[in-house]
Amino acid sequence: MKIVTVVGARPQFIKAAAMSRVLRRGHTEILVHTGQHYDPMMSDVFFQELSIPKPDYNLGIAGGTHAEMTARMLTAVDEVLVRETPDAVLVYGDTNSTLAAALAAVKRHIPILHVEAGNRLHTLLNPEEVNRVLTDHMASMLFACVPSAMDELRKENLIDHAWLVGDPMFDAFQFYRGSGKAEKPTEIITLDGETEPMPDRYCYLTCHREENTKDEQSLWQVLKAMEQLDMNTYYPVHPRNRETVIRLREQMKLQKVKLLPPLGYLQSIAMVSHAEQVVTDSGGVQREAYFAQVPCVTIFDYAAWPETMRGGCNRLARPDTQDIADKLMERPVFDQADNPFGDGHACEKIVGIMDREL
Repeated sequence: MKIVTVVGARPQFIKAAAMSRVLRRGHTEILVHTGQHYDPMMSDVFFQELSIPKPDYNLGIAGGTHAEMTARMLTAVDEVLVRETPDAVLVYGDTNSTLAAALAAVKRHIPILHVEAGNRLHTLLNPEEVNRVLTDHMASMLFACVPSAMDELRKENLIDHAWLVGDPMFDAFQFYRGSGKAEKPTEIITLDGETEPMPDRYCYLTCHREENTKDEQSLWQVLKAMEQLDMNTYYPVHPRNRETVIRLREQMKLQKVKLLPPLGYLQSIAMVSHAEQVVTDSGGVQREAYFAQVPCVTIFDYAAWPETMRGGCNRLARPDTQDIADKLMERPVFDQADNPFGDGHACEKIVGIMDREL
């Protein structure tokens, strides 16, 4: 079969790294990069270090409102589908790239395969939720990562074409951490270009969501909580937040919060795996912390991945200094015998179901 895979953002590159390795054993894959994440450290580095096949199409679409971006992607992906005439379109997650590709495919009567189906926050105020729900209701095949996602698909009468397969992110985490390429660094290069030795104890912070960064007061509260810890915090800064974060660093005279440039996947999972605590607003990083059995605090209003909340392994916090500090004091209990994210072979299961059902 010929499968057109559409990606555009960091989490999708990671899933594609795991999935393409399996898919291409028996099928032709046409890889389309929409350009949604266009900064080289948010895009190119992932293709290089994870050996992801070079995109067959790079649409170069980024910026603008959600509507503008999605509209441009829809038109461009449609042109690819007309040219390639694939047997199916494979999409991941919940980005504008995902929705645009699904819309283009359904209009052309091409089956849509949605990996990471069924996740729900139950609020349309979150733009990714809109993308998730609409894509699930257009898709021909739904591949859920966790049991709670299957429960949500059942509530929406979508269960008859849904399968619980596990999480390709866990496949990737196991594969690359086991490769020996994701070891803890002995030194780190800061955003200012200075090289510092890595301490034994540190906290790892990622904070990029619009909900936490569009209001400087929210970001101030997060940074203040990290500055109060008895260890350094390492914070790779998203390109769109760079100016704001640097300005806050100067205003707050931060000493313990060390700013870093965006990190590649291998360095990021190494930092997560060896951290004492992780604080994040990323759906991917909170899962990686769970995979590595590192306590995590997620600065978000909703449990995007409820399975990570078991035993207090992942705790929700508001962008409030005291709330974050309180949650960091809690001690989780990890259940090593039960991994709700699968057995590390989600991609093989997905391809097997495709072979049988398409």
